[in-house]
Amino acid sequence: MHTVGIVLHPLRDSAEAVAAITAWSADHHVTVLGIDTEVGRLQCDAVPVAAAELGRRCDLLVSLGGDGTMLRSMRLSDGGRAPVLGVNLGKLGFLAEVDVPDLPDALSAIAQDHYTVEPRLAVDAGFGGRTVTAFNDVAVVRVPGAGGSAGVALRVDGRPFVAYAADAVVVATPTGSTAYSFSAGGPIVSPSVEALLVTPAAPHSAFNRGLVLSVNDALSLDVLPSSGRLAVEVDGQVAGYVEAGDSIALRARPGAAHVVRLGRTTFYERARRKLRLMGSAEVEPAVAAARPEPS
Repeated sequence: MHTVGIVLHPLRDSAEAVAAITAWSADHHVTVLGIDTEVGRLQCDAVPVAAAELGRRCDLLVSLGGDGTMLRSMRLSDGGRAPVLGVNLGKLGFLAEVDVPDLPDALSAIAQDHYTVEPRLAVDAGFGGRTVTAFNDVAVVRVPGAGGSAGVALRVDGRPFVAYAADAVVVATPTGSTAYSFSAGGPIVSPSVEALLVTPAAPHSAFNRGLVLSVNDALSLDVLPSSGRLAVEVDGQVAGYVEAGDSIALRARPGAAHVVRLGRTTFYERARRKLRLMGSAEVEPAVAAARPEPS
């Protein structure tokens, strides 16, 4: 490993984490790069570069923040060779792998190839003459005050399949299955599964079930004449708007980014702990009693 790139949360204090990275890198003769508009606010030894260059020039990207920063880091690494190590500076940090005190050991493990990478699926959404990319989800959401629900027909490989009337319709990757889709009642899906999830939020229609579709399927969301104006949210950020008669073309792209895993916890352990998953009041005590005592 010769070059490490850092991606900073816009607000949280990342000085301690950056200091740990630069100190480790100096000891191991590794160059640290950072986005010019971000590292300028810190007194550090990171070399400033344009955001578009970071993923191409680095052997590893280190995301310092929460899940939003992690998703941005994955977009920066899209199509490049650098996997992303998530460092949690927030509260949830579902996608993160380590906390700040673990950083030097994590970097040493990566330098010695004692890690694995998890490929992450992206979904490209084309509308209004442009294409945007999400690693969590693309959602069409009713605009308050614009009138009407989100009336959307789903086409698979050009053929009509089902229509929804809802507050929103969410198309999620397995990474995004624990985000908006989960809140709307969708399933938790392991990131090792290659699929797209379609989940209606607060559906008003008779058909209110979610769908799990193949990554090989070409999907389209057609905005129905009965629909109000809809916002297109990409990983939680409004990317534009669509009206009745518009269509959004969706295509899955497996392996668009890669996330570093050090084998300390499994996806299911992280999901149970960070989502605070609980079972039935009747079975939870039995599950707890069956767990092995910590050594």
